Amino acid sequence: MQLFLIRHPRPLLAPGVCYGQLDVDAEDPEPLAARLRSLLPVGTPLIASPLRRTRALAEALQPQALFDRRLMEIDFGEWEGRRWEHIDRALLDAWAADLRHFIPPGGESVAMLQARVLDFVAGLRGQRFALVTHAGVIRALLGHWRQLPVSEWSQLTLDFGSLTRLDVDGATDQRGGTGLPFSHVDDAGRAAT
Repeated sequence: MQLFLIRHPRPLLAPGVCYGQLDVDAEDPEPLAARLRSLLPVGTPLIASPLRRTRALAEALQPQALFDRRLMEIDFGEWEGRRWEHIDRALLDAWAADLRHFIPPGGESVAMLQARVLDFVAGLRGQRFALVTHAGVIRALLGHWRQLPVSEWSQLTLDFGSLTRLDVDGATDQRGGTGLPFSHVDDAGRAAT
């Protein structure tokens, strides 16, 4: 199966604000949609996170897009909408010390995010899908199938409006992971592997 992983446009939000599942608008999706349409195989089913910043791009790409809450960004709980500099330093340090399992107050851990995203992919039936989603979701998928430690996959650079193709071996246990190749197209249309 091929997954075309598309990150939403830049959110209309001040820099330095924690916005995991915070539902905010984003820049005009039309220019990105025009570029991305030429990169997606015709007839590719599209599924997106229901948050506004992904929904707008998904609907610009494909009016009959489907939406699934499992494709939402990580839930930062009480941190949502707060400036990173105003979040308790001790909590941020605890998160850095256990990136995979630390749960922000009222939120979810990185492991929980990855589990729900892998559950979503395990239920897909077909040869290819385009997913309009968030950096955390894309990183979790790439980390799983590239067998990267969380310290590496959580730092993968993904531009707003970028497209990353992930080839998933359907015969492989969805939870076990494989070292399958992926390619990335950034927001300027440049490709890298």
